[in-house]
Amino acid sequence: MTAFHDLVAVDLPQLGFLIAIAVLAGVVRGFSGFGSALIYIPLAASVLPPVWVLITLTLMDMIGPLPNIPRALRDGRPRQVAAIGGVAALALLPGLWLLDRMDDGVFRWTVSALCLLTVILMASGWRWHGRMGPGVVLGSGALSGFLGGVSGLSGPPVVLTYMSTALPAAVIRANVLMYLVLWDGILMTTLAVQGRLSVAPLVLGAVLILPYLGANVIGARLFRPEREGIYRITAYVIITGAALMALPIWSGS
Repeated sequence: MTAFHDLVAVDLPQLGFLIAIAVLAGVVRGFSGFGSALIYIPLAASVLPPVWVLITLTLMDMIGPLPNIPRALRDGRPRQVAAIGGVAALALLPGLWLLDRMDDGVFRWTVSALCLLTVILMASGWRWHGRMGPGVVLGSGALSGFLGGVSGLSGPPVVLTYMSTALPAAVIRANVLMYLVLWDGILMTTLAVQGRLSVAPLVLGAVLILPYLGANVIGARLFRPEREGIYRITAYVIITGAALMALPIWSGS
């Protein structure tokens, strides 16, 4: 057990806490289709360094969707997604630069605030109305990449943008899926090139994969189309609770 502790650099209570967060995030993702990062990041930030939070989340999140990529490539618009990803990759660098200069308390304030803002925008039904032109593609990609670097929350700008378009639901789902998988690859590649992928967070992320994926399956089985509104509200409540619990005021940070 000591050797395992030395490898992942967390003690058993912390590991149990992280597994519980992964399970909760996975269940919510399974029955609502969103929310895993919005739950995992603020809570995991209370026990892990910011870069470790990004690494463990990316490892958890990048495996599960892979079998759905072939269909997403058929249903979606891969070139548009690639363009958003290219801009996001450039904007990631200043985001990571800022993350390096941010202490743990500021990181927790930042992610909690962004999670709460995302829930407010989604729950309010706010929608941008306009055409998915080059400016929108560049803007959503740039904001996604920057926020992904500074907080790990790359998804909301792109998800909210696509939800605001008149595209068919199948296209929106496919594009969001492709983008999130592409983003995971961009982030992990960038962190690897910068020499940030140490063994401990990689092992810890690998440990969390199975509980997270198992919880995804359970959440998906709980889903009933006629109760979609209830599931969405439940996800909003859980995300809000996670963001509030993660605020540094509770620990005096």
